[in-house]
Amino acid sequence: MPENAKESSLPVDVQIIHQLVKMMKRYDLTAIDLGDGSSKIRLRRRGAEGFASQASSDPARAAIATGTTASLPPGQAPDPIVSNDLVIESPMVGTYYASASPDSPPFVNVGSLVRPDLTVCVIEAMKVFTDIPAGLSGTITEVLVKSGQPVEFGQPLFRVRPA
Repeated sequence: MPENAKESSLPVDVQIIHQLVKMMKRYDLTAIDLGDGSSKIRLRRRGAEGFASQASSDPARAAIATGTTASLPPGQAPDPIVSNDLVIESPMVGTYYASASPDSPPFVNVGSLVRPDLTVCVIEAMKVFTDIPAGLSGTITEVLVKSGQPVEFGQPLFRVRPA
C-alpha cells in the first residue's frame, strides 16, 4: 500500500471529534454529519427524551426502556427485570469510569437522584475523557457496569426509575 494511501485511511483527529461533541452539548444538537472528500463523520447523541426514543426501532430495547414486554426474536431470552425503569446507555465505545479519578467517589450510586444535565460517569476513548450526562430525571436503581470495564455503543449503563 502506498504511503499516502495509509495516511488518507487514518482516523479523524480525536481533538476534532472532541470539539464537535462539545459543540453538540453547547448548542443542544442531537446529530452532526460532516463530509470532506472521502472522510465522513456522523455523530449522534441522545436528546432530552432519553433512551426511549432510540429504542423505538428495536422491540427488545423498547421493552427494556419502557418496562413493557415485546415479542423477541426466536432464541433470545427476555430481559429478567421488567419494570418501569428507563436505561441510560453508553453513547460511545470506550472505557467506563464511575468517578473522575481513582481517589474520587463515584458520580452516582444506587439511590442517587439524577437530572438530565448531571454527569453520571466518564467514558474514555483514545485518551479523551467524555462526561456522560444522565439525559433524564429519576433515581438510579441499578449500576450495570463496573469502573474500568470496556463498554460498547448502546450498552446499558444504569437503570433509572423516572421521577
